[in-house]
Amino acid sequence: MGKKIGRKWRLSDTQPQHGKIVLITGANTGIGFEMAMEFAGKGAEVVLACRNQTKATNALERIRARHPEAIVRTLDLDLANLNAVKQAADEFIASTPHLDVLINNAGVMIPPKSTTADGFELQVGTNHLGHFAFTAHLLPHLEKASEPRIVTVSSIAHTMGRLKFDNMHGEGRRYDKWGQYGRSKLANLMFALELDRRLKSAGSRIVSLCGHPGYANTSLQRHSLMWRLFNNVALSASRGAAPILYAATEPGALNHPYWGPVGPLEAWGWTGKARMSRAATNEEDARRLWAWSEGQVGFTFDVPSLLALD
Repeated sequence: MGKKIGRKWRLSDTQPQHGKIVLITGANTGIGFEMAMEFAGKGAEVVLACRNQTKATNALERIRARHPEAIVRTLDLDLANLNAVKQAADEFIASTPHLDVLINNAGVMIPPKSTTADGFELQVGTNHLGHFAFTAHLLPHLEKASEPRIVTVSSIAHTMGRLKFDNMHGEGRRYDKWGQYGRSKLANLMFALELDRRLKSAGSRIVSLCGHPGYANTSLQRHSLMWRLFNNVALSASRGAAPILYAATEPGALNHPYWGPVGPLEAWGWTGKARMSRAATNEEDARRLWAWSEGQVGFTFDVPSLLALD
């Protein structure tokens, strides 16, 4: 069990966010939508970066219905297509002066076996490689903000993830969808930690953190039998969103890299300092993952060079 922060932090505890520009991937549903709603209500300009534009527009309308003065728009983002990822980043950069908060939230969980447009296993390709590339493209724009943060969403399932650099896409006769999901979530956490180390080394003001929602009732788990059996005892999407929003907004979040519910199994409970597996904190493997990811996306994610583009 992780360490509590001393009080029960709720979404409504979010401080005013006027003047900030926030981009959330997968903001049309679940915890992404709850965070978008809260940011919009607190005065931020919110960009809903989503693959399904019909659902994104519906989410935008729901936000405006509750917050008529909200500054909110959609961005067409398909994380399972690297060309589309670059196009979305370019479109966003052309339309905004900077980016204050990037929340890498979108993801897929234990779907039937499938591949991305670039031939990657769908979960590793979308959850990790798509966000790896998107973050790289947006890094110079983040550096233009005064107190920028990147929050990448991982999962308690990262503890069952294993990096197999000779077979990261799980190729073989039997598709292990849970193994691939755990691998993608371990990669998310390791990426967030390694990115922060590289940002600090480069003297950047950008902070990279990570969070997880615990066992939250969202559509992400629609392919899971466990979700159908136990969704009635899951955290609400708003409770699941709290640790990620805490990491994205609170000054106190800067003293720990990973936030989540700290109740039983870290599946339930209030926001606190989440635990990381030993594998997640292996810095040598994190560097190997970074190099492997660069090879997959086809470009070098060199933090100092990207920051110099500011």
